Amino acid sequence: MAILPLSRRALVLLGVAAASLLTGPMKPAISASSETLRIAVEGEYPPFNKTDKKGQLSGFDIDIANALCKAIEASCKFVKQRWDRMIPDLVDGKYDLVVSSLSITPERLQKIDFTLPYYNTPAKLVAKKGASLSSTLDGLKGQRVGVQKATTHELYLTRKLGSAVELVRYDTLPKAEADMLAGKVDFVFGDAMALSQGFLKTDKGKAFTFVGPDIRIGSGIGIGVRKGQSDLVANLNRALGTIHSDGTYDKIAAKYFDFSLGEWQSADTQ
Repeated sequence: MAILPLSRRALVLLGVAAASLLTGPMKPAISASSETLRIAVEGEYPPFNKTDKKGQLSGFDIDIANALCKAIEASCKFVKQRWDRMIPDLVDGKYDLVVSSLSITPERLQKIDFTLPYYNTPAKLVAKKGASLSSTLDGLKGQRVGVQKATTHELYLTRKLGSAVELVRYDTLPKAEADMLAGKVDFVFGDAMALSQGFLKTDKGKAFTFVGPDIRIGSGIGIGVRKGQSDLVANLNRALGTIHSDGTYDKIAAKYFDFSLGEWQSADTQ
């Protein structure tokens, strides 16, 4: 597993360390009585975020966003947004935050800022039961692998395997899973928890299982914030500390998961 080059890794670590040292009373970055934080969510990534038949958004990301808004005395307004426009439209000011399981990576840090991570889980491959894969990704060569486009998972496979695999790119993870069910792809690559909770633990996923190694990509999952909003980032980081210390975070996580969401650690971004 490749290690993040020292200069880039140092930047990430310094940012995390500086934010974690912030102390003092919580001061809202925005007044709930006068303004609202517009928060972009994909709504197609269960159990982190999903859209019901009435168009209502729900999931772990939604609950975390609501808890943070409460902690900084702000109001939330959720904006359903397609994945490949998440960062460009944040930069353009169409909303204030992205709370949609967005991985922190050196490439993204060049365009936007992030809060501290609010969870960190490995990426995994799913295939039909009986399929085998070694502890490396070499067994994927010549295979059809479904992946959501414009994600760190797509970038990782492209860098690692290039044209050695047939990458099939989808707008959403459920569309990739549907094509695997139909036999159109051999594997699907994505976040382990999204694949577990949103597919493997459902009726349609009973004939499938995880294969291959755990892969850490990026530096965890954070909240995307437009550059120049350092006060907002600081207040959100304080709010993350608050919801961890008062038990709110664990209560939310227990609604969706029966295992730990993981701690921040250096990871493979090559």
